[in-house]
Amino acid sequence: MKVLIVILNYKGWSDTLKCLESLSHQTYKDHQIYLIENGSGDASAKKLKPIVRTNEKIIWQENDRNLGFTGGVNQGIRYALDNNLDAVALLNNDAVTDKDWLKNLVAAMQKTRASIVTGLLLSEDGKTIDDAGDLYTIWGVPELRAENQPTETAPESGFVFGASGGATLYKTDLFREIGLFDEKFFAYNEDIDIDWRAQLAGHKVYYEKSAIAYHKHSATSKKMPGFTTMQVFKNLPMVFWKNVPARLLWSIGWRFFLAYWMFFGYKILRGELVPAFKGVCKGFMLLPHALSERRKIQKNRKINAKYLKTIILPKLPPRSIRRLKRPLQ
Repeated sequence: MKVLIVILNYKGWSDTLKCLESLSHQTYKDHQIYLIENGSGDASAKKLKPIVRTNEKIIWQENDRNLGFTGGVNQGIRYALDNNLDAVALLNNDAVTDKDWLKNLVAAMQKTRASIVTGLLLSEDGKTIDDAGDLYTIWGVPELRAENQPTETAPESGFVFGASGGATLYKTDLFREIGLFDEKFFAYNEDIDIDWRAQLAGHKVYYEKSAIAYHKHSATSKKMPGFTTMQVFKNLPMVFWKNVPARLLWSIGWRFFLAYWMFFGYKILRGELVPAFKGVCKGFMLLPHALSERRKIQKNRKINAKYLKTIILPKLPPRSIRRLKRPLQ
């Protein structure tokens, strides 16, 4: 299986160098690296080009403006499609990998025939879990599975609802069928959108415990105050309107909009009214796009609502419950 590892750099060249160093020790050798300098406007290109020139595995892409996560990684995915590669691994530039990370992802994909395989993403120090596959709840809110739990309690390998775009392997045939990442998302929740679209088209997502990477959480978003809040409020309604089938619209919808506005109250209490309000407005403006995409997605749906109910979490995890309670206290 020929794999393209796509890494997006935005004002984080020092983290990117560590990421590339970890990839140099991968035991799975049949891979290339598509490194994208995403219009950082700093010293990133100058710092990264020397290692690119000395590593024949790296394909260099330099953008003159920031295309967001979606626009950036889509460049790598298109390269993989044009060159008939078998799979694309998306890896955050602020992550480093265990030497068998890619080997174990590929082995799990070949064994399970899943179209998406994710691994165990740990905190930078390896003590806690950052993600062990993504969840989608009946409240219309995605969650990182087992987030912040001790590493020794990591779930065993198995099928899950979704996978984080931060350290995950995708079959290129999946993108040929369902399309690339929706660039209207720009960043955040675009991975849960792909998870939904894959599930609706009859594909499976698998979590492989032995494929380990370590993540420096929010290294990029911390450089842009309010950005994450704005993007999440913009993008969550788009995930809902594009993907939730008609038979589940009411049961998920009333919970989602209750949770959405309660989260809005939570952000007000945290002093983030302006970015949250901007996100709400941008989300409303993207409703026509979401509904247009919905018609195409639902038309090609291959699974029924009964199956979806078995993979959607029927409750909110404790972290979200605490957020919802905060505005009421």
